[in-house]
Amino acid sequence: MKGITSVVIFALIAAHINFGLALQSTVPAFVWSQEPLDSGMNVDYRTIPQKDLAKFVLSEGGWSKLLCTGEKVRPLVDVALVFVGKELQSSAISGNEHEDPTLLHLIKDSFSRSNFSMAFPFVAASEESSNMEDSLITGFTDHCGHGLERKNVAVLESCAVDGYQKLANLQSAHDYLVSRVEKRQEGQTDLIILCSGSSDSSELDGAWSEGEALSELINSVEQSGSSYTVLYASDPHRSMQYPSYKALARFLAEGGNGSDNSTTYCDGVCNIKSSLLEGLLVAIVLLIILISGLCCMMGIDTPTRFEAPQEN
Repeated sequence: MKGITSVVIFALIAAHINFGLALQSTVPAFVWSQEPLDSGMNVDYRTIPQKDLAKFVLSEGGWSKLLCTGEKVRPLVDVALVFVGKELQSSAISGNEHEDPTLLHLIKDSFSRSNFSMAFPFVAASEESSNMEDSLITGFTDHCGHGLERKNVAVLESCAVDGYQKLANLQSAHDYLVSRVEKRQEGQTDLIILCSGSSDSSELDGAWSEGEALSELINSVEQSGSSYTVLYASDPHRSMQYPSYKALARFLAEGGNGSDNSTTYCDGVCNIKSSLLEGLLVAIVLLIILISGLCCMMGIDTPTRFEAPQEN
């Protein structure tokens, strides 16, 4: 019964996002945990600035109990995973096709099966051009103050964050998780941040898709026997700076540099434009027919009276 209800909730999120396609510049964020950090499933439909996401995750997502030493209460979670992506936008959740269906399936399944889930469907880019991982770590630090222990934070090298332990790739992250099982003190929560950045040395930009990388990391945590919670947040700046392959092919085709086969690539924006153009053409044709009909009717000269028939 819980699984059916959670799937319905996720479907309502998709329907709400589909209804608000005008907010295509926004990106979603999801928090889920096997531990009951808060009550049930929650969806915040407000459009929140990127810089405020950390505050909402700490307060409404229950992470302040994990990262801030002064607010820790049981039950605790061993590992808090933050995955910053660049492909998923708000409108993609309600779409039928996506470049990384593994990611959508993983988020939907995790959102539905977890004991606690929190969704932020509309996260808008902040005015300042700061990346998502920097906004999150700054928000965590500002809220927790000295309560956020730097020694318990590890960051993938593709993340534009300095001052923390760096992890070269996913294998390094796996080794770090294994080493922390013995070194972690009771009551501590390790914060691990991974980013789908632009570094060629990062596995997330090579053979690994975002969905595969996140799934592999979650499997590593489960194999280590640690309890965990996950925050997936798509970066609006990365989404605009690094367009998808289909969007790039559509751009080249519209610019006249694509081949004839490029017209087969039509994403959501292309479909909306084509539908509007078709509707406009049909409306123009119907308007011409209506005007022509009215002109014909006005041109008919009906006599006001008729002569009586002559008798033979």
